[in-house]
Amino acid sequence: MIMPLEELINYNKNAYELTVAINRRAFHLAVMKTPDVEKNNGKVVSLATRHIFEKTVEYKFITD
Repeated sequence: MIMPLEELINYNKNAYELTVAINRRAFHLAVMKTPDVEKNNGKVVSLATRHIFEKTVEYKFITD
């Protein structure tokens, strides 16, 4: 699986929020070591990015 560059280029929302969401998801994937991670040769960042863009997982920032 490759990094979804076209979706990243066309992303027009808050890039900081996207980066944090991808980072958190990548960390979770690295810790869980699911079969998806193995299929993706351990490349958790590209897998996390795909999950965010395909809405396999959703994120929401909580503000005080």
